[in-house]
Amino acid sequence: MAKIKSKKNGTKKETIIEAAAHMFREKGFSATSMRDLAEKVGVEAASLYNHIQSKSEILQEICFKVANQFTNFIHELENSNIASIDKIERLLRFHIQQIVNNYEEVHVADREWKYLDEPYLFNYQNQRRLYRKRIAAIIEQGIQRNEIKPIDAPTAVLIILHAVSGIESWHRSRQKISAAELEENMVLILVKGLQKDS
Repeated sequence: MAKIKSKKNGTKKETIIEAAAHMFREKGFSATSMRDLAEKVGVEAASLYNHIQSKSEILQEICFKVANQFTNFIHELENSNIASIDKIERLLRFHIQQIVNNYEEVHVADREWKYLDEPYLFNYQNQRRLYRKRIAAIIEQGIQRNEIKPIDAPTAVLIILHAVSGIESWHRSRQKISAAELEENMVLILVKGLQKDS
């Protein structure tokens, strides 16, 4: 029987999750079967259950891994002494780099989370909601400090997150600019658009 080939310094479970993220992104969570996943990693479907309990467990792992990375990053920003507009720029750059470098996991966490089982679905939705509120709070603080234009913070958060989510089309483009150019263009458009003229 074939064995799951894990990457150097990686576990078999990590190999399965990486393959699943690729398939969930390509086919969607619902359309991906355990048989499909087993074929992708080169083993019998029954062998997968030695490493994971279910397809739902994989989705939980992906979604909360991504969510926790973003939550940890914004926590560091909130506790830093830099200007609010600089916090927004760093947060935007972090989002862009995550989508560029960890595209499949971030895409799955952003698009397939609705298939999470309870209580994970409720917890994930709550984490997403709180995350958006924390970004809005940084923007509101920047408005109070006269660093950011007097705009509606939740609307700004919505625009920023949707713009970042649109990087998916950059991944698919055949004539795309470099990742560095993409990042600088997005910062110029989104952050400089918020910044109040001195």
